[in-house]
Amino acid sequence: METVVSSRTKEVRIGPDLPFVIIGERINPTGRKKLAAEMAAGDFSRVIGDALAQVEAGAHMLDVNAGIPLADEPAILAEAIKLVQSVVDVPLAIDSSIVKALEAGLAVYQGKALVNSVTGEEERLEAVLPLVKKYGAAVIGISNDETGISENPEVRLAVAKKIIERAQDHGIPREDVLIDPLVMPIGAMRYAGRQVFEIVRRCRDELKVNTCCGASNISFGLPNRGPLNATFLAMAIGAGLTSAITNPLEEHIRIAVKAADVLTGNDENCLNWIMANREPRPEGEAAGGGARRERRIRRG
Repeated sequence: METVVSSRTKEVRIGPDLPFVIIGERINPTGRKKLAAEMAAGDFSRVIGDALAQVEAGAHMLDVNAGIPLADEPAILAEAIKLVQSVVDVPLAIDSSIVKALEAGLAVYQGKALVNSVTGEEERLEAVLPLVKKYGAAVIGISNDETGISENPEVRLAVAKKIIERAQDHGIPREDVLIDPLVMPIGAMRYAGRQVFEIVRRCRDELKVNTCCGASNISFGLPNRGPLNATFLAMAIGAGLTSAITNPLEEHIRIAVKAADVLTGNDENCLNWIMANREPRPEGEAAGGGARRERRIRRG
């Protein structure tokens, strides 16, 4: 059960037995007035800076959104995708609620993109899934439909199953559908975390698909959001979550994801954890000196 996406030169694999995939969330003008104004004016310098910073921080993919009211979203999204692909080599998630913008982004994308997203609404399914098939992309399926967002995990699972089946009807294989269980703010919905963990677990065990979510939603409206987001992610990874759109610049998140990979057995020999946390050898110390000193301390 692996979902494969790619850029021109780099492939990323998403799966339950693989390290967790971080999709950088910051190229999104929603709630960022300066970024929105710049993108609308054709200034993509902040977009490029955000792309470089997120990859430097460890993002495996980037989400690119150009949802700016009254702007030419298809043209802006296409330009942003071209520029981001010119400065980083990671795969991208093309993020829009406007079908024409998704198509504009897919038309210029080099590689196998991730489309963000399709819902269980009939109109949306029939508009987005043919595009996903046409461009050979993978897609995030959000588990809501015409009836809205249910608080009942059974209902959300039924919507997820419908999306998977409809994707297969369009020739899109199961492994190219990632289900988003819909993360609601825990401050407004007491059991939002539990609901996500149950849906994620059942997507893995029953529906046999990978999962993705907008992780930062869990802490919306609450103070000190970083530790909440990080702890939520670690618990969701334990339940089987395989990727998330989140902020790789947040240290709590980077640490939590690496720790979760270790504890789920998806960081072979703990290599990524060791590489991220190994202290530099003091200048002039011979290789192995630290280990010998540690053995002497233990004997003492």
